[in-house]
Amino acid sequence: MALREAQVDSLLNEVSAEFSKRHGRIRETFLKRFERVGLPLLAGKEISRQRKLLIGAYFLAEYSLESAALFNPSIVPHPDQSGMQAGELHFILSLRATGEGHISSITFRTGIVHGDGSIEVFTPRGFLTEPRQVPNPSYLKALFGRKLGELGLICEYTEAVMNRLGHSFALEELRAAIKAEQSRFDGLSHEEQNKANGIWMLARSNYEVQFQPEQHLSERVLFPATPSQRNGIEDARFVCFRKQDGAQIYFATFTAFDGTTIVPELMETSDFLRFRFISLNGPAAQNKGMALFPRKIGGRFAMLSRQDNENIYLMFSENVHFWNERALLLKPAFPWELIQVGNCGSPIETEAGWLVLSHGVGPMRQYCMGAFVLALDDPSKVIGRLREPMLKPNENEREGYVPNVVYSCGALVHNGLLVIPYGLADHATGFVTVVLKEVLAAMEAPAAW
Repeated sequence: MALREAQVDSLLNEVSAEFSKRHGRIRETFLKRFERVGLPLLAGKEISRQRKLLIGAYFLAEYSLESAALFNPSIVPHPDQSGMQAGELHFILSLRATGEGHISSITFRTGIVHGDGSIEVFTPRGFLTEPRQVPNPSYLKALFGRKLGELGLICEYTEAVMNRLGHSFALEELRAAIKAEQSRFDGLSHEEQNKANGIWMLARSNYEVQFQPEQHLSERVLFPATPSQRNGIEDARFVCFRKQDGAQIYFATFTAFDGTTIVPELMETSDFLRFRFISLNGPAAQNKGMALFPRKIGGRFAMLSRQDNENIYLMFSENVHFWNERALLLKPAFPWELIQVGNCGSPIETEAGWLVLSHGVGPMRQYCMGAFVLALDDPSKVIGRLREPMLKPNENEREGYVPNVVYSCGALVHNGLLVIPYGLADHATGFVTVVLKEVLAAMEAPAAW
């Protein structure tokens, strides 16, 4: 603020020239940053547009999202299949990108599985941009109240706040209700204050973001945006979910990490432009590796999970936000998986049953990938399993951010070919393909193991 206007112009022109080729609409970004950090401090002061832009530039820094690693991919059909030739599939690849400080975010690539089974991944664009947060998302009172109960946040104060709200409400309405009750209550106890903070944190953890249509998918990044995600959004397992009316929506379960605690969360999108982030609740919504089935089974949502760091569990729920019970599905059985088994993405529906790619951890904490099959009408029944790993690290894949790991967050089947993107030593990503019939033919019945 102490700089002369001539200095402001000179400095702004210098920084704009230096960075405009690295970022689209750089001055627009400067202004948005000023509006976030400068307006509260400088309200009522006469400030030129040039000075606002320069102040915004001083509160920005570049961050290399993929500088350390780009791994743990999942793959789903692209919602737009126009322009594809016979036998081709347009796909979206989601990736866990890790940068300085081990902060993980979600980035994307697109590509084609060609008719001959070859895979083409398109070169990404040069600019990465965060979406804008939808300023006033809507909340359903009944669902929000149930989540408060699951989190143990119900007390006289939070009930009074909820009583001020209609059957649906916006974030600003919640803020106003909280403020009104704080002025009415004559001081809150320490426990009540924690619950008052909790009601606001819950709302902030359920939010929506919107990209601009002109942003190419490879330019979009989902970066940590809430306290629960402070240190990373990890291992998103995307699935194309088919509703009972035939419509499709994409869900992704992921792990939010705040530097100490891991929490499973959910996102949904229909077009990869607008994303809704949703907290998962219930005693079974814990730990890593939750993977949603691509449709309801028996009228209920179904999910694989791994709450105990060792075994794979199966869960059912009437509501995708709440998971209360789990049942043991699969234990480690073979030497390559004795430390731990888990899923490598959502189950894939085949004529033979639900095909689940799995990971196993063995000696020297080597991660290998296997597979098993569940009965279509009753996925609590394991009807086949690979005795040996389908994929294990070779000499070219051992070295990396985390050695001796091959891992995937989701595959797909196209024209009888199982297409598996996978992370190599937690630092890069590759593809492997295998004929689906060969995988199914190698399965052994439960009596054999």
